[in-house]
Amino acid sequence: MEKLKTLEELSEIVINLNNEDKNVILCHGCFDVLHFGHLRHFVEAKKSADVLIVTITPDHFVNKGEDRPIFSQSLRAELLCGLSVIDYLGINNWASAVETIRLIKPNYFAKGNEYESPDQIVNPLFNMEKEVLEENGGKMIFTYEETSSSSEIIKKIKSL
Repeated sequence: MEKLKTLEELSEIVINLNNEDKNVILCHGCFDVLHFGHLRHFVEAKKSADVLIVTITPDHFVNKGEDRPIFSQSLRAELLCGLSVIDYLGINNWASAVETIRLIKPNYFAKGNEYESPDQIVNPLFNMEKEVLEENGGKMIFTYEETSSSSEIIKKIKSL
């Protein structure tokens, strides 16, 4: 898995890419039970930059219910590394992307448009992520593709 890097390696990669006048976009999430919405999000995000980095939430911070994550962080990383749209992948060290954004300093951070509305609190840490991004000169990007939910997919499967 050549794409899998430590966060420190990703930080160096971003510095080098910026020195080459290349822009980097970061997508962050759990990505447990990968689905078409995730892929569309990555494809749409990549249109805004030269390089797409994806970071995933480590297993011990996934709090989406009993028996989650379904797939371990190493399996999720392996699957995501197989997607050609992703240039680099990292496993986060924290519960949110705040410290990762502070360390990597991407030019852009992409979230689905469900995060765009200020009155819709999808993740209370989102505002902190956005604040740290902007403090480091980055810009928020929202993607507008059809979405889905791993949690809802899992619920449907369990009810069968």
